[in-house]
Formats: sequence, C-alpha cells, structure tokens
Amino acid sequence: MEYIREGLKAEDCLFCSLSKQEDGPENLILHRGERAFVVLNRYPYTNGHMMIVPYAHKPSLEGLENETLHEMIRLAAAALGILREAYNADGFNLGGNIGEAAGAGIEEHVHLHVVPRWRGDTNFMATTAQTRVLPESLEETYQILKPLWQAYPKKES
Repeated sequence: MEYIREGLKAEDCLFCSLSKQEDGPENLILHRGERAFVVLNRYPYTNGHMMIVPYAHKPSLEGLENETLHEMIRLAAAALGILREAYNADGFNLGGNIGEAAGAGIEEHVHLHVVPRWRGDTNFMATTAQTRVLPESLEETYQILKPLWQAYPKKES
C-alpha cells in the first residue's frame, strides 16, 4: 500500500541507487554479475518474484550491449533453476514492461521480471479483490534465496 499511496519518491533512478548500495536484506540484491544484478521485487506478485536489472541505465532492451543482454538471459535462466529448487515452482512468467503504455513502473531503467507460478495459483485474490496473498515476508524470501545465488558464479564464461 505504501507504493500505491506514495509511489517512488527517489529523485535518482531506483535501480541505479540500489546498484551502488552494499548487498543485504535492506536492498534485497541477491546476486551481482558483471553487467546485471538480481534483486527481489519489493512489491512482489508472488513470493520469489525477482528482477534482472542491467547496470546500464537504458529505457529499453535495444539500448543494451549484446554482452549485457546475454548475461541478463543467463541470470534469468539461473533464476528459474533457483526458484525450482527453493520453491518447487511449476512454471514461470518471464518478461518486461517496456514503456508507460506497457505498464512499466520504472520506465527509465529496463528490467526483466521472473515470477514463479504453481499449478492452481489462479491469483483470484489479485483479480477479484485487488489483494495479494504472500505466505512469506521479503526478508524470509531473501534468506532462502541468497545462499542459492551465492553458489552461482559471479563471472560467467
């Protein structure tokens, strides 16, 4: 509700500001690669909702270098495996909202969402009551996922 009522107040880009902070439960960064990082969504659709964010401040994928795009996809693939291991996810929604018309909450800095899904999670609460039911706090999710990301190599070949 804080986000709905007040929106983002940072004058700087949220993702650029996050990337400069030390990792921890406060900023929810799970992993840093050479060109992109993985962070939990502070306002998740469901538990385990991660975002893959390039360090480059660009509004769309076509503004990114090929190496950055490749790393983002590798990180997204790793996120799928980590979410399967941690939460037994049955499926995933993977994608991005690019531009205001597409529903981008932070349109000036492109990012990809990785949302775990389970059979039978019809999300009726979100569609009928504008309510999300999350059985686990963000801090708990962070503590579960952080060790799995620590096992993932920081530099990929």
